Amino acid sequence: MTLDLLAVAPHRDDAELTCGGTLLKALDAGKRVGILDLTQGEMGTRGSADLRAAEAEASARLMGLTVRENLGLPDAGIRNDDDTRALLVAMLRRLRPRVVIAPAPRGRHPDHRRTTELVRDACFLSGLAKYAPGNDPAFRPLKLLHAISYREDAVKPTFVVDITAQFARKLEAIACYHSQFAGLTQAGEVYPNGEPLADIITHHAAHYGSLIRVRYGEPYWTEETMAVDDVTSLGVSTF
Repeated sequence: MTLDLLAVAPHRDDAELTCGGTLLKALDAGKRVGILDLTQGEMGTRGSADLRAAEAEASARLMGLTVRENLGLPDAGIRNDDDTRALLVAMLRRLRPRVVIAPAPRGRHPDHRRTTELVRDACFLSGLAKYAPGNDPAFRPLKLLHAISYREDAVKPTFVVDITAQFARKLEAIACYHSQFAGLTQAGEVYPNGEPLADIITHHAAHYGSLIRVRYGEPYWTEETMAVDDVTSLGVSTF
C-alpha cells in the first residue's frame, strides 16, 4: 500500500479535530488517505475502548478513508523508546505515506507532545535499511507536517489549508464521537468558553480561514522553509 497522506494521532478523534478538513480535501482530490491512531483511548473519562473503536470506524466510513489503523499503544502512556519506534517504523514501511501529519510540537496532553517526537524520529529511522528490518523495505516520507489547530503558542502557521468546502463534513466526522463530545464544550486542545463544542471549532476554523481570506481553514507548521516557484502566482492579498 502507498498512501499520499497519513495523519498519525495519539487518540481516536484527534485527527478529525485537528486536520479532518485537510484529509477530506485530499480525499476529494482522489488521494489515498489514512489515519493511524496510536492508542485505543482506554484511559478516556467517557466511553470505552470498544465504543471509541466503533465511533472511529463510523467516522472513517463517513470520511471515506483509504485505511484506518491502530497501533495499540497504552493510552496516557505513549513513549518515544526503541520498542515503540520500531512498531511505528513497521507501520510506516507498510503504509508508505508521502506526507505525514503529526500533532503540534506542544500540547496539554503528554501523549500529544510525545507523539510529535515519536513520529519525527520514526519517520527518519524508517529510511534506514538496517534499522528494525522486517517484511517491508526501508522507506522515508517526503514531508512531515504539524497540525497546529487550537494552539496559541508563539508560532505562525507555515501555511493554512482552505477547508471551506469540507468543513460541514469535518463537523459530521467529529460528531461521530458521541461518547466524547455530545453535549460538551471542550475536547482535547479545544479550550471551553461556554459555547457548544461545534461552535468553538467553527470560530477557530473561521479565524484560520481569515488568515488566507477564506471562510474556514486549518493551520500547519513545518520546520523547513516552503519553496515557491512563481512569486506572481502567490495567493492571499496583502491589502
